[in-house]
Amino acid sequence: MQLTVLDPAFPQQHFPELIKALDEPNGLLALGGCLSVQRLLNAYRHGVFPWFNPGEPILWWSPDPRLVLFPEQLLISRSLHKTLRKNQFEIRFDSAFEQVIDACAAPRTYSSGTWITDKMRNAYVELHRLGIAHSVETWHDHELVGGLYGIAIGKVFFGESMFHRKTDASKVAFAHLVNHLLAWDYQLIDCQVSSEHLLSLGATEIPRSQFANLLDQFCDQAVSSSAWQK
Repeated sequence: MQLTVLDPAFPQQHFPELIKALDEPNGLLALGGCLSVQRLLNAYRHGVFPWFNPGEPILWWSPDPRLVLFPEQLLISRSLHKTLRKNQFEIRFDSAFEQVIDACAAPRTYSSGTWITDKMRNAYVELHRLGIAHSVETWHDHELVGGLYGIAIGKVFFGESMFHRKTDASKVAFAHLVNHLLAWDYQLIDCQVSSEHLLSLGATEIPRSQFANLLDQFCDQAVSSSAWQK
């Protein structure tokens, strides 16, 4: 397949036509375009997400297989269960979204770079302002020590990134998120690409075609009215 080059005026309803992704690198669909709210929502709704490095054009991805977590299949290890029982973290939702995304963008010990560019940050902050992007935060002694953020569309939560500054802080945030998603009647969590961290929490790989069918089923369904209420 030839890589598609988008311009900002590319008809946004045509994302489904692009999902004939490259095998190498796995899932790369197109480059270019823009990160407008409507384009992002349309992309996520069809299983496509942006991921690119500073200095690169916007790259759009839809990997196959896709890593997902069905909320009822969350796995809590013995060590994480002990951490949760200690109740050492305070959990908050949407109280520090910009701090969370900045922490996720900070260089990691294994990498000096970041894929969360200023353009990406601005786009997701705008989605948060509109009540579409959300953060889950772990606090310790009034300090933000871990968390994650993502996008909620219908009964699907699309996870984007997580960070921790204390052991298990991101896992605790994730566990609390999943429990709340279950209570709010969410049906699917998109984890994008495989990682040992998420596999250990119960995530599983499914074919892209099955993922697309699940999005068709769940993205147009309403969740509990209590979802994301402070």
